[in-house]
Amino acid sequence: MVVDDDPHIAEVVEFALTAAGYAVATAQDGESALALFKDLKPDLAIVDINLPGKDGLWLCRAVREFSRAPILFLSARDEEVDRVMGLTIGGDDYVTKPFSPRELTARVAAILRRGAPAAAAAEVFKLGPLSLDLESLEALWNGQKVELTATEFKLLRTMCQRPRKVFSRDELLEQVFPGVAVSDRTIDSHILHIRKKFQKVGAQEIVQTQHGLGYCLAQL
Repeated sequence: MVVDDDPHIAEVVEFALTAAGYAVATAQDGESALALFKDLKPDLAIVDINLPGKDGLWLCRAVREFSRAPILFLSARDEEVDRVMGLTIGGDDYVTKPFSPRELTARVAAILRRGAPAAAAAEVFKLGPLSLDLESLEALWNGQKVELTATEFKLLRTMCQRPRKVFSRDELLEQVFPGVAVSDRTIDSHILHIRKKFQKVGAQEIVQTQHGLGYCLAQL
């Protein structure tokens, strides 16, 4: 789904994605985009931050209440604070205008590829009371569902794949936001959200901080 109030940009993006084999739906403002998102359940959304009325950040927050579908922000703003804000609230990537339609299409393909489990991978990963469904991106703790964003799920999956490893912020950034220049403190924010969500279902400390080194999965 493409959400942009500039008809020309929306048309260019739609043409590029359609040529690459994707089915595309468009919206021009946050509220209509939210209704369309609930109806169509798209695999990915490209969202302009500077929408009229309810902006792209509002839309991302609203979508994250019921969906973990990847969101790629598109904006004329190139300040780090905007990139960090977008990624912190649940965005998966950030492209600034003007942009190359070819690069945008490549990023879409990369995000969708990262989100799909490898054919040989187990569909459900279990470690103690923690269960991760790699197909539906659903996380469970002792059978209770934990509502994670796509980015939070990727972070947790990365640590679960090597449960004894201490990951530096840079290593986690490379896994979750490859090729995207954002502050390493973005990882801190996502880890905080993961901890709070698991605490709500009785997990005391799902991720441990190794001071001066990074983060690792707690012993489960």
